[in-house]
Amino acid sequence: MPIWDLLLELLVAALVLIGALFTFLGSFGLLRLRDFYSRLHSPTKATTLGVGSLLIASSIYFSQVYDGLSLHEILVAVFLFITAPVGAHLMAKAALHLRVRGETGLPPDDLLDGKDGEAPNATGNATSSATGKQQT
Repeated sequence: MPIWDLLLELLVAALVLIGALFTFLGSFGLLRLRDFYSRLHSPTKATTLGVGSLLIASSIYFSQVYDGLSLHEILVAVFLFITAPVGAHLMAKAALHLRVRGETGLPPDDLLDGKDGEAPNATGNATSSATGKQQT
């Protein structure tokens, strides 16, 4: 067995172990953390890294076993890295809209209503304090 094959196998083994560890930690955090926002954070960060590591290990392994570059896993990883943060952001925005309480409570109502830094003018319309322009 050439040294190059041994190094690639060690790299794949390390990536699989790292991926399994991150995936386990993300799943454990989903079970153990107390409120919705903390539970949302754990799987989207740790599990995304874990699955990404497993996909990179798979791509390296199948590129080594079969002649040619294995791009299927890379495409799945790109899709995962794009969709996981977007999905987490949408769930957090929906929870804020529904006023789901976290462990530390909710932010002030003016932040939740999107009126941060806006003050009503004489006509009753809101203007941004940063730009002075009228908001519609």
